[in-house]
Amino acid sequence: MCWSATADLVAGTAVAAVGLVCVARVRRARDLLVAALPLLLGVHQPVEAAVWDAGGGCSPAATAWAVIALPLLPVWVPVGVLLAASPGARRRLWAPLGVGLATAAVLAYALATGPVTAEVRGRTIGYGVNVPWMPLVLAGYLFATLGALLLAGDRRLRTLGVVLAAGALACSALWRLEFASTWCAFAAVASLLVLGWVGGREPAAGDR
Repeated sequence: MCWSATADLVAGTAVAAVGLVCVARVRRARDLLVAALPLLLGVHQPVEAAVWDAGGGCSPAATAWAVIALPLLPVWVPVGVLLAASPGARRRLWAPLGVGLATAAVLAYALATGPVTAEVRGRTIGYGVNVPWMPLVLAGYLFATLGALLLAGDRRLRTLGVVLAAGALACSALWRLEFASTWCAFAAVASLLVLGWVGGREPAAGDR
């Protein structure tokens, strides 16, 4: 996130707390992954606080941050949305999931074979990972995460997808070299929209 370790820690703690509320309010087991998204992204921010405290460089905190941000999210989001979707929406959600799995495989290989470096750049952090075919991988990453939300067939999840897409454009324009850090921080805050989604879900007969 921007600004400081303290900002990451405070924001992450608040988002994670809301994530716990989301998980506690889940009424259908298949909604759990989407409901837990704020919790995952909230935990992600204190991990970056540790990167701040380390002054960047190659550290376990930088690697942990990259594992969550890179191979985990493009699988977590489309799997969660697919599980939560209505039967009529599921067919079109296999495409983001397939792209997400392929993207995650490439990113996991990059993390396994090369170091993750972090560089403090004023009020932001830039991460360095040697990712092959970077433009293609980035397109796959965004299609898996944003595409799944936009194709979900659920108004609240589509709203979250639109907000995150707008955030991606803004972060790319303002912090091109620090896109991963700033957009993940934006996504953590935006994921609070999941609370309204959880509250509006009705329990399925088989989940009662």
